[in-house]
Amino acid sequence: MNTARPVVLGYDAVSPLGTSFEEQWSNAAAGRSGVGPLTRFPLRHHFPVPVAGQVPDADITPYPFLRPREMVHWKSPIFKYGMLVVHRTLQKIGLIISDELSPRVATTFSTAIGGLDAVLDADRTLVQSGQLPKPYVNPNSCINMVGGKVSILTNATGPILTTVTACATGSTSLIIGSLLLQNNMADVAICGAVDFPLVESIVAGFATMNGAYQESEDYTPEPPARASRPFSADRRGFIISEGAGCVVLSTREFAQAHGFPYALELAGWSLTADAYHTVAPREETIVHCIDGALNHAGINPGDIDAVNAHATSTRVGDEVEYRALRRIFRDSIPPVSANKSMIGHAMGASSALEGIFAMEGMLRGTILPTINYTPDPAIGIDCVPGTSRSLNQEYVLKNAFGFGGANACIIFHRIG
Repeated sequence: MNTARPVVLGYDAVSPLGTSFEEQWSNAAAGRSGVGPLTRFPLRHHFPVPVAGQVPDADITPYPFLRPREMVHWKSPIFKYGMLVVHRTLQKIGLIISDELSPRVATTFSTAIGGLDAVLDADRTLVQSGQLPKPYVNPNSCINMVGGKVSILTNATGPILTTVTACATGSTSLIIGSLLLQNNMADVAICGAVDFPLVESIVAGFATMNGAYQESEDYTPEPPARASRPFSADRRGFIISEGAGCVVLSTREFAQAHGFPYALELAGWSLTADAYHTVAPREETIVHCIDGALNHAGINPGDIDAVNAHATSTRVGDEVEYRALRRIFRDSIPPVSANKSMIGHAMGASSALEGIFAMEGMLRGTILPTINYTPDPAIGIDCVPGTSRSLNQEYVLKNAFGFGGANACIIFHRIG
């Protein structure tokens, strides 16, 4: 087993803050919100969720593999945007996957919700008119197909896995990719996640679970940009959003042999199961996950310069994460950034997007703000309220917690 830490060759993303990465970073650093009115489908009267984080339409004209003739069968946007961020990441790196390299390139690029929108549309058509589904409906809804499409696009013929851990899927993808590299099953891993869950029945389902933000009849209407407020005393649930983030990892030996520069590595990680509740987090196993990542990295809590939080804006979830951080860091919790305040909760893609923002912040010496914050007396943290902050960061902890009690914690390290 190769115990050397995997290095980050590059990354790219689309999110409610934009479709080019520079645009997204600029908006995030300025504390702008990507949350607005929900327009992905016509809202029924009294539909409970009025706002969302929607990805703007991307210019796909430079990419022949995304033109309508090529994408006609792949109706779910997870394919369009998943393939786009993977392709752009490889372009940025300058990595061409040749036939010789191909068997040593793994794919763990994943999704949590997948292409359910395609099969739901087909079901409605079948019920209403009796028209049978098109041949590509089932492949659209196959949960591992986005990884399959990525491997076809890139010519990656190494191990391929779809790591579904609900809201922790993006982080788990990075961890599994790292394990493949360390076990000499690959030299390069295409990691990350995509989800586009703004589908009527899915959104309504999150509302009936009392997880998603919704306005009540006795609640004063407010601008959509104010709706997502992690750690805030007046938080009202998560904002459902969409997005895609790709991170390409490699072994240090591969990067050096091929002249690819790198400045970040995955120093440590941990995975735990709550074994407790389908959706409610468990403090004890979250503490164990954070502690496991620290131990794996061989560092102490005091070495962590910042935390990129899971922080969904739910009443219980944010408080449990705070209590877990308090048990690890005691009275010295480092600054805690909650990116969902600006981009909402992109389900399986959320931790991929947030991990990318965290890494970019490490390179730029900037920690992104948590916007819409009103202090909660029960949560005593510095969440970088309102505006970005200059901060030198050598080690950053990224937390991600998913339905079913799936926890994933990663420690990123800036090299040099």
